[in-house]
Amino acid sequence: MKNIVIFASGNGSNALNIIRYFQHSKSVKVTAVFTNNSKAGVITHANENNIPVSVFTKHQLSETNEIIDRLRELKTDVIVLAGFLLLIPQILVDNFPKRIINIHPSLLPKYGGKGMYGHHVHKAVIENNEKTSGISIHLIDGEFDKGELLATHKITVDEGETPESLALKIRALEHQFLPEEIEKFCNRL
Repeated sequence: MKNIVIFASGNGSNALNIIRYFQHSKSVKVTAVFTNNSKAGVITHANENNIPVSVFTKHQLSETNEIIDRLRELKTDVIVLAGFLLLIPQILVDNFPKRIINIHPSLLPKYGGKGMYGHHVHKAVIENNEKTSGISIHLIDGEFDKGELLATHKITVDEGETPESLALKIRALEHQFLPEEIEKFCNRL
């Protein structure tokens, strides 16, 4: 059994999707949700599914070993970033090398990096008249959106597409493919 911990900062639709996907799995278990936002919607999703929640500060993440210690107590095999907006500090990367998965709402390396998340990505894709967009599932290496790619999945950017309509298409891709890619990764460990 591989234990995963989900890091999320917001509403938590991807986290909820992952929780539901692995609810009855015999090979992967969601052991906790960690968040830096005490008002995040992900907390409600975790509570409704009996998943323990840990709320922490940026200071605890970056300048102490508290998060690493909690992750070790949970026997964490893999960390999944599902809408987590803080940069993962190098100390966490070093303690979980090639074990931190992120999802990004573009086809990396395009539209990645600091400040490129959510609406900002979709707006840039449309402004640059891209014909395709998609999602990138990758490992974290300490820099925003630079780690080893595990998978990409594409969609067509239609004429007249808006950032909002593109966001809906990207979200559907995330929900369809992220849990499967997590499962594939865990099965290779």
